[in-house]
Amino acid sequence: MTGAASDPKEWQQHIGGKARRELLAKRAKDPDDPLKLVIVRDMWLTGFDVPSMHTMYVDKPMRGHGLMQAIARVNRVFRDKPAGLVVDYIGIAQNLKSALSQYSGEDRQYAGIDESEAVAVMMEKYEIVCGMFHGFDYRAGLIGTPQERLVALAHAIEWVLEMQQREAARESTEEGKKQAHRRFNDAVLALTKAFALAAASDEARSIRDEVGFFQTVRSALAKSAPGSGTSSPQRDLAVQQIISRAVVSTDIIDILEAAGLESPDISILSDEFLEEVQGMEKKNLAMEALRKLINGEIRSQSRVNVVQTRAFSDRVEEAIARYHTNAITTAEVIQRLIELAKDIRAAHKRSEEEGLTQEEIAFYDALAQNESAVEVMSNQHLRVIAHELLSSLKNKASVDWQHRESARARMRVLVKRILRKHGYPPDLQDAAVQTVLQQAEVLSAKWAA
Repeated sequence: MTGAASDPKEWQQHIGGKARRELLAKRAKDPDDPLKLVIVRDMWLTGFDVPSMHTMYVDKPMRGHGLMQAIARVNRVFRDKPAGLVVDYIGIAQNLKSALSQYSGEDRQYAGIDESEAVAVMMEKYEIVCGMFHGFDYRAGLIGTPQERLVALAHAIEWVLEMQQREAARESTEEGKKQAHRRFNDAVLALTKAFALAAASDEARSIRDEVGFFQTVRSALAKSAPGSGTSSPQRDLAVQQIISRAVVSTDIIDILEAAGLESPDISILSDEFLEEVQGMEKKNLAMEALRKLINGEIRSQSRVNVVQTRAFSDRVEEAIARYHTNAITTAEVIQRLIELAKDIRAAHKRSEEEGLTQEEIAFYDALAQNESAVEVMSNQHLRVIAHELLSSLKNKASVDWQHRESARARMRVLVKRILRKHGYPPDLQDAAVQTVLQQAEVLSAKWAA
C-alpha cells in the first residue's frame, strides 16, 4: 500500500476489501517482501505488530495513549535492529513528553533517547572500526568506479582476515581465538546499530558511505562463513534504507575476479580454477573463496545425499577449526580444501562409474555408512538393497509422510523388512533405518514433484 484514503470507506475501496487488506498485512510483516513503504491514516497505527518496521514518518497530530501506540509500531527489536526511528514533521515532541509522563521512570529512561547521546555512541563505534583499518586506505572503496570499489573490497577483506588470524595467534585459549575472529563482525554490528539510532543526524550522513563499506566487508565475510546460507536476510534494514551510495554487497567470487583471478568452471571446481586459487597472492581471500564454493557444493548435495553432505561438512569444519586455532597455516588449510574439492568432484562422477542413479547411490551410502556392514556384505549386495529401498519407498511415500507419525511408522517397518530380507546385520539395522529414513525425507520433495 503506497497511498492513503481520506476516510475508512474510501480506504476499503482503495485496497479492494478485507482479503486485500489481509494480503497487504501479510506482505508488510514479511521482511523479505519487496513492499517497503506503507502510508496509513488510521488502522495500522495501533494494534499492528511488525517487528521489522524501522522508520515512522509522522505527519498527523496525535496525543496520549494513541501517540504511544503509534510510536510503538517501530520500537521492536528485530535481528540487527536495536530500536526504531521516528521522523517528526509536525512537532509532536511536547505531546510525546506529555504522553511519557503517564509511564514509569524506567519507561521514560528508555524512550525518546536524546540524539546527541546516540551520535556520541555512534562516533565511538565508528572510531573502533576505523582503528581496525589503521594503515589501510579504503577511500577507493567509497569514491572509485564500480571496478575500483570491488578491488578495494577485495583488499579490505584480505586485510581483515589477516588481522583476525594475527590477533588469534596472540590468544592462548580457544575462546580467545574465537573472539579474535568475531571482533570485526561484532564491531561493525555495533556501529550499524548505533548508526540506525542516529541516522537522521548530520554526523551520520557524513559517515554513511564508510559505514556502508564496513557493512559490505562484513556481509561478504559472513556469506562465506559455515552455515551462512541464511545470513543475507540479516543485513541491517536501517542501513540499507539510508545509505544510498554505499558499495553494493556482492558475491565473493566477483571480488576474486576484481582482484585479478580468472574464473573458469567453478561449478565443478575444475583443476584450472583450483590451481589458480592455490597460486593467489592473497591467501586468506583464496581460502574464503574456496570455503564458500565448497559450502555451496555441499548445500547442493544436501538435497540428494545426506551421508555425503555430513562427511564433507565435517571435513570443512575440522579444517577451518584447526585454522582458527592456528594449528595449521593458511596455505595448509587451502591445500586441505583443494583436496576436499577434488573429492566432491569425484563424488559427482560415482553415478556413471558405478552404474547407479544419484538416488540409488544416496541409499547405498546410507547402508554402507557403517564399515562393519560393508565387511559383512558385498558391494553388489548393498547395491541391490539400495535399489529396492529406493523403489519401495518412492512408491509408498505419501504427501508429507514425514510429518505424520503413523506414516513414518509404516515407512520404518518397510525399511526393516527389506533389510531383514537381504540379511543386513541385525545389530546395525536400527542405525541404518534411521539414516535411510533421513535420506528418504530429503528426496521426498523431489518424488512429490
